[in-house]
Amino acid sequence: MFFEFGIKDFIDILLVAFLLYYTYKLMKASGSINIFTGILVFILIWLVVSQVLEMRLLGSIFDKLVSVGVLALIVLFQDEIRRFLLTLGSHQRASGLVRFLTGNKKESLEHDDIMPIVMACISMSKQRVGALIVMEHNLPLDEVLQSGEVINADVNQRLLENIFFKNSPLHDGAVVIGKGRIRAAGCILPVSHNLDIPKELGLRHRAAMGISQQSDAHAIIVSEETGAISVAYRGQFYLRLSAEELESLLTKDE
Repeated sequence: MFFEFGIKDFIDILLVAFLLYYTYKLMKASGSINIFTGILVFILIWLVVSQVLEMRLLGSIFDKLVSVGVLALIVLFQDEIRRFLLTLGSHQRASGLVRFLTGNKKESLEHDDIMPIVMACISMSKQRVGALIVMEHNLPLDEVLQSGEVINADVNQRLLENIFFKNSPLHDGAVVIGKGRIRAAGCILPVSHNLDIPKELGLRHRAAMGISQQSDAHAIIVSEETGAISVAYRGQFYLRLSAEELESLLTKDE
């Protein structure tokens, strides 16, 4: 007997496929793809045993494992679940809805705000001084700020260069800039385990990618080896940028 297939069923299948694909991307980025594959195999076996073969005893055992396994998966994949919710909340329309409900205005970066940052990056690039600068936007970076030293100073080119000077005690960490202020320095960022990141990119680039995957921040990297300026934003790298390209990327309204 044929069943009716309507537009609602098509949307249902499309949403499930999208959810599985997005979950696959998250697992691949975090290096947990083998666990994800194992979970899919277990679910397939469970469906065959309980629905197709109708084995009651084995099916009931699988049912118990599934009910307990949901809690175990939440604990096991808490970082991936958190990243998914942060990504969902950082979407442009979702952020706009939150700002509408809370009455907050969107924080925008003006030309005068980012020029000291651009000039500092160009200067450090010429001197081959490594740097990592995170531009905080709508999603707060409270955990990252707590890992560093509070600065709370106006954005200044010379101050940024002094922070990343090779003999400075804070030069190894990241500087977080938000609301027109240098909020903290020497901050520790989450490192991305994405296997697709090119081998020639170092730990600064992986840290920048990690924070860009978990927030809506721009992460600017100045390579100590090559002097190249790059930006990680929403899980994507923009490599070997000029001063004009860096300014355009930071001021672009997403």
